[in-house]
Amino acid sequence: MRSQENVLPEKPLYLDYHATTPTDSRVANLMLHYMTEEFGNANSTDHEWGNHAESAIKQSARYVADLIGTSPREILWTSGATESINLVIQGSLPPNPEKPHRIALLPLEHKAVLDTCRALEKRGWAELIYLRVDSKGRLDLNDLAQVCAKGLSLLCVMAANNEIGNIYPIQAIAKIAQYYNIPFLCDASQSVGKIPIQFEEWGITYLAISAHKLYGPKGSGALVVRKGYHLEPLLFGGGHQQGMRSGTLNVPGIVGLGEACRLRSLEMEADEQAIAIKRDRLQQLLLNSIPKITINGDIENRLAGNLHLSIPGIPNSAVIARVRHKLAISTGSACTSGVESPSHVLLALGLSGSSIEGALRIGLGKFTTDNDIDLAAKILTNAVKQIREVIGA
Repeated sequence: MRSQENVLPEKPLYLDYHATTPTDSRVANLMLHYMTEEFGNANSTDHEWGNHAESAIKQSARYVADLIGTSPREILWTSGATESINLVIQGSLPPNPEKPHRIALLPLEHKAVLDTCRALEKRGWAELIYLRVDSKGRLDLNDLAQVCAKGLSLLCVMAANNEIGNIYPIQAIAKIAQYYNIPFLCDASQSVGKIPIQFEEWGITYLAISAHKLYGPKGSGALVVRKGYHLEPLLFGGGHQQGMRSGTLNVPGIVGLGEACRLRSLEMEADEQAIAIKRDRLQQLLLNSIPKITINGDIENRLAGNLHLSIPGIPNSAVIARVRHKLAISTGSACTSGVESPSHVLLALGLSGSSIEGALRIGLGKFTTDNDIDLAAKILTNAVKQIREVIGA
C-alpha cells in the first residue's frame, strides 16, 4: 500500500481558457512530426528537408488565411500577438517629434497595445486618444467617427476583450476607418477561432493572432498585413518575410498554428454553441447560489466561453486562495499577473471599488464538460460561503 506522501493531488479543474488553451492533441502530434521527422529549415531549400518544411509553411498559411478570409501572401509569422502588435505600432509609425502621430485606441486594449502606444507617447512620438466606452465596455461608434474625422495615424480596436469578453463590431469599425483612410490594427488574439472574421472583406489593415488562444502552441503567432502596407522591421538579420520580420521560421510552431486554424474552420461553430450553453448554465447556477453577484461586460455580445463576474464585499484574492488547488480561474489578465493593481479594464468601465475587488474571470473552452460546470459551481459557492462566515458579510 502506498504511503499518503506518495499520492499526488488531483489537478485543479481548468477554467482559465482566456489565459491559454490546452494544445489539441491532433495539433501536438503534428508538431512532434515536424520536430523529429521533418525538421528541415524552411529557408534552406537546396535539398528535400528544406523543401518539405517550406511546403508545410505554405500549407499552414493557407489554413490561417481560410479561417480569417485573406490571402496567404498577407501572413507574417511571429512569436505571438505581442510581437505582432509591437511590429505594427513601432513599424508603421516612424519617429516624428515635430508632429507626433495621433493614435486612437480603446482604453480596454490588451497591455501589448497600451504599453507600446504609451512608450511612443513617452518619447514624444505619439499623442494618444482614448475612445469612449460605457459601463458595459461597449464602444461608442459615433465618438469613434468623430475622432477619425479629425485625422489619425493609427486606430487600435481589439476584436474581443480578454477580461470581460466583449465582442466589438469590427466590420463597422473597419468601415469607418476606411472612410477616413486610417490604418486599422485589430488585436484578434482572443477572437480568431471563436467568432467569424473576414479580414479582406471587412477592410482590416493589420490583424494579430496568437496560436495558444485557439488550442495551438505557445510562442507561435501571425500578423496579417493588408497588401500595399509595409512595416519597418524590429528584427534584422536576413530580410526574411518580405523584409519585415527576420529569423529562422519556427516550423513546428507554425504548423501547429496552421493545424489549429484548420480544425477551428471545421469545428468552431459547433464548439462555440456548446461552450455558450455550458457558460450560461454555470452563470445561472452561480446567480442562484451566490447573493449579490453581478455579471460584468456586454452580456449580449461576448465570447461564448467568457463569464466575468463580481461579488461585492468578497475579495477575489480570498476566493482564489480557497479555490486555487481545486479550480483554475483568475482575477484578470494573465499578462499582468503579479502586478498588484486594479484591472485597467474594470477601471475604464467605472465599476465601484467593491466590484473591482470582487471581480473574477472564468473562461470555458471546448474541453470543458458538464461535470466541470457542476463542480465549479459547488467549489465557488462553498468558497464564498466560507469567506462570508469568516468576515461576517
